[in-house]
Amino acid sequence: MADESGEKTFAPTEKRRKDAAKNGDVLRSRELTTAIAMLTGALWLQFAGPWLLETLGRTARAGFTWNRDTLEHFAPTTLINAALVAALPPVMVLGALVLAGSLGSQLGLGDGRWVPGNLAPKASRINPMSGLKRMFGMQGLIELGKGLAKVTLLGVIAYVWTRGRIATMIGLGAGNVDRQLTYAWDAILSLLFALSGGLVVIALIDFPIQWVRRFMRLRMSMQEMRDEHKESEGSPENKANIRQRQRQIAMSGVQNAMRQADFVITNPTHFSVAMAYDPGKASAPIVLAKGRGEKALAMRELAAEFAVPTLEYPALARSVYFTTRENQVIREELYGAVASVLAFVFSLKRGEAPPAPRVDVPMELRFDAEGRPELLSKS
Repeated sequence: MADESGEKTFAPTEKRRKDAAKNGDVLRSRELTTAIAMLTGALWLQFAGPWLLETLGRTARAGFTWNRDTLEHFAPTTLINAALVAALPPVMVLGALVLAGSLGSQLGLGDGRWVPGNLAPKASRINPMSGLKRMFGMQGLIELGKGLAKVTLLGVIAYVWTRGRIATMIGLGAGNVDRQLTYAWDAILSLLFALSGGLVVIALIDFPIQWVRRFMRLRMSMQEMRDEHKESEGSPENKANIRQRQRQIAMSGVQNAMRQADFVITNPTHFSVAMAYDPGKASAPIVLAKGRGEKALAMRELAAEFAVPTLEYPALARSVYFTTRENQVIREELYGAVASVLAFVFSLKRGEAPPAPRVDVPMELRFDAEGRPELLSKS
């Protein structure tokens, strides 16, 4: 039924997630961003508060200190510029930290991906019908519920905070100014941390909701799974190009060996073994190169190019392939079989036309295509 109806019941693949991220569909949580920004600001005020207060105090004293020279050369622009120069550094540092925290949280959720396309203007954002759909649709109802819950929680936190300090706050005007300012600053910091804690709680609830919503949005149907698999496998043309490149790589690695080979035995296409016999170097034929799959096909093509005789002896090819390494002499048990093939090749090079010899491979040296001894498989 899932195939026929196109129902999306399969979890998104890694490719699906990456493609969605490239198109701007990444995991987002505004609540997490707000909580991080609020908490970053509160922490900065906690540790850098004395710097900010001292700067603001120095600016205030300079602005309210008057003498004869100040009255005679009154320059409000100079005072304002001096106040801005003194107050801007701590404020800009605060803004930079909040911005870095906000961007870092979103980039972290989005796998470090920055999508410039999300900044481009979209007609759907200014379309009144799309706006009404977002407001009164399921998405709008969810956002409305989240907003009400957030306002309620933060309102309760603010109420509890105010209830414990209302009496002290009412009597602030009757005490020492320094003590009153210190208390007010501590009270503001405690309120910011309390509200930040509430936002963190909201973010911890919102984050899994956003993860589940994105997961459900990216689910795939059976047809989409098949299409992706087909795309990942590639078209026949791409497969042919890949095989061609693999063959070229294989050719580059066996060209020298094929130039020195006296003959090649095959199975007929899965395995290829190139051998040469030089009595001055070894008492028996040497395996110059061997391969299977694409390498075997490359060896066959090079053998045709260099006019090296290619003979189909499946059992012998598998036996030599699985028992002898490259640049090594063949097994002693295979001397007789390989000698028959070698004598036939030398006859061909002399211009003769003898019949192809029958070769006998010992049963204990016979293997299947996977390298399993045939003696064991038959038993």
